[in-house]
Amino acid sequence: MKTKFKVHPAAEIFPMLTGDELQRLADDIKANGLRSPITLYDDMILDGRNRLAACEMAGVDPDFEDYEGDSPVSFVISSNIERRHLDPSQRACVGADIEPMFAVEAKARMMAGVRDPAVNLPQGVRVPDARSQAAAVVGVSGKLLSDAKAIKRESPEMFARVKAGEMTVTHARRDIQRAAVKDSPPLPDGKFRVIYADPPWKYGDQLTEDYGATKYHYPSMTLANLCLLPIRDMAADNAVLFLWVTSPLLYECAPLISAWGFTYKAMFIWDKVKHNMGHYNSVRHELLLICTRGSCMPDVPTLMDSVVSIERTTHSTKPPQFREMIDKLYPHGARIELFARSEPIAGWMKWGNVAK
Repeated sequence: MKTKFKVHPAAEIFPMLTGDELQRLADDIKANGLRSPITLYDDMILDGRNRLAACEMAGVDPDFEDYEGDSPVSFVISSNIERRHLDPSQRACVGADIEPMFAVEAKARMMAGVRDPAVNLPQGVRVPDARSQAAAVVGVSGKLLSDAKAIKRESPEMFARVKAGEMTVTHARRDIQRAAVKDSPPLPDGKFRVIYADPPWKYGDQLTEDYGATKYHYPSMTLANLCLLPIRDMAADNAVLFLWVTSPLLYECAPLISAWGFTYKAMFIWDKVKHNMGHYNSVRHELLLICTRGSCMPDVPTLMDSVVSIERTTHSTKPPQFREMIDKLYPHGARIELFARSEPIAGWMKWGNVAK
């Protein structure tokens, strides 16, 4: 008799067996009986979709049992991860799929008033977040899981290939990054002493258009893609880089500075005067980092204030006073503005997807 059940989302993490594999399982069940019962949770199939289908093919009435633990997602993974013989990249993809489920489980326990066992951890031991929990269950590093999540977000087709075992996470990330850089306009020839850059940083936030998330105004780029740009090749042996970065990305921009061949020296702080959306405070400032390559002290001895108060205007528009400051400090040498979003300026070359 055919039995109808809904399938728990966690059960769908792993694909069903193929026709020949399912037929062999059905033949085995018909000859030897069902060795392990179908596991149910909230009247949904949690584990055993293949066994249930095979029982129906073999004409065998299945046995059922209820799952009584507090993490059905962990149960599904532990029941399937080893017998599926997945490589680390495939495991990372499974982790990317289940991380949101762990977050849902934690919220459900909180809403139900169930005390989280994590609160009993010894002092100094960090309570695991959903990512850490997912990475631990599938047996991969948090970094590999984060890379798999990035692939899933940026290229679902590539994610499906990694999950199928056709390529590794490393190869997929490399191909995605190269494709992103390839879509950028070609960099100009020549060497530049002064480089002024306002990168289209990619954020992980979910801000609305009203609050000005980057993606609503221009195409963003991941840190990895920005690092791949050959800025090092266009910089003179003695050059200076003025790099705009927002407060949340201050520590994350270090690899970019290094990849482009520069070393951090100092910064200007732009006080925007007006309120800006932030997750922890009202972020009314932005940072203009000063980085050098070789020997590139300012051409003039004038020391300018490190804090500049100018009321902000439209999204991402930088006050022209900062470029004027750069011209005063470094009046000599070829100069270029990267990711330019302004009108042409005499003496400056411009580059970027939205350069005017």
